[in-house]
Amino acid sequence: VQLQASGGGLVQAGGSLRLSCVASGSIRSIDNMGWYRQTPGNKRVLVANISGGGSTNYADSVKGRFTISRDNAKNAVYLQMNSLKPEDTNVYYCKVTTFDLYVFWGQGTLVTVSS
Repeated sequence: VQLQASGGGLVQAGGSLRLSCVASGSIRSIDNMGWYRQTPGNKRVLVANISGGGSTNYADSVKGRFTISRDNAKNAVYLQMNSLKPEDTNVYYCKVTTFDLYVFWGQGTLVTVSS
């Protein structure tokens, strides 16, 4: 399984970006899909995730600004990021977990927010 993330870029504070991640290859049944970013210590932390049933979960720092969604027919997950802040600057990674507990990571897409 390969995950292709896209949509990162440079944006001014207050602006918006939409990240996309599409899974391809030998797709097992996808359960949870999500987006993560890295701490200064290189630990990946949750930004948002969405279950197969559509339940969502957000980091406190992005609640009310980011919206996660998915298209099961396309094996895709999206992250709409509004009201971006300089502290949102990071590499964003998509993650997919299957029902039989396989985990796959995308390659990361860089988001840079200028002040």
